[in-house]
Amino acid sequence: MFEQLGLIGCGLMGGSFALAMKKAGLVNRVVGYSKSPSTTDRARQLGVIDVEAPSALLAAAGADIVLLAVPVAATEATLKAIKHLVTPQMLIMDVGSTKTDVVQAARRSLRDQVGSFVPAHPITGREVSGVEHADAELYSGRQVILTPIERTLTAQLHQAQEVWTALGCRVTSMSPESHDAAFAAVSHLPHLLAFALMNSITGQSNGDDFLSLAGPGFRDFTRIAAGDPKMWRDILLSNREELLAQSRLFQQTLHTFEQAMEKGDAQRLEDMLTLASETRTHWRMGAKRK
Repeated sequence: MFEQLGLIGCGLMGGSFALAMKKAGLVNRVVGYSKSPSTTDRARQLGVIDVEAPSALLAAAGADIVLLAVPVAATEATLKAIKHLVTPQMLIMDVGSTKTDVVQAARRSLRDQVGSFVPAHPITGREVSGVEHADAELYSGRQVILTPIERTLTAQLHQAQEVWTALGCRVTSMSPESHDAAFAAVSHLPHLLAFALMNSITGQSNGDDFLSLAGPGFRDFTRIAAGDPKMWRDILLSNREELLAQSRLFQQTLHTFEQAMEKGDAQRLEDMLTLASETRTHWRMGAKRK
């Protein structure tokens, strides 16, 4: 389908996309660039990319599809670096976890060429980072959210849908604002809580002793706290308004649990626990509540 993929960011997400595209036979050549030359070199050694580029601009040169797999805070600078090579025939996508800020960055940097950009968020990832962990199956069976804007070209949107579908993904679309509101609740807040819980325990004088007694439940709950701190710093800040609103709602709900315990109100506590338990039991990923 594509002659050349320009990969900007050769880490886990970008590297996995390149491998998946190659495995599916969707691209003939991958030209990659990363901020760290050693990462780009390692990506070539591992067969993730075919050619190393010394800059984002040269990674995009001659490409008919470009993927930005960079921190969301670097989106605008990256798009500015390649804007002179963007054409109405090129498909540009990202894999960022926030979308409103990414869309705003694309509008400012690409201007008249913003129609070539299709914002994308694959709902996948791992706690480990780096091109060494790139996996051609990372996206298979996962959901991908596209957040096109009014100026997104129809041809590019269709191409984006076809690419992700060919990689085995379930593709849906929504507005950038709706995306950020939803993921503040179901992704960004859980990460914030996991990070906060770890710091709450380790900040206590006997925190290490507590951690030595933790079991599978604690392990599962805090697994996401092992995520890349710099990446999550950018995500939490870029979606802070929606995230702070969700955090306040969570604090209100937590307060109702605390009140029930303080009053010894066993029935109220059981009712709230039952509601949560039944909701979780019947929840399925990608399915809406009826």
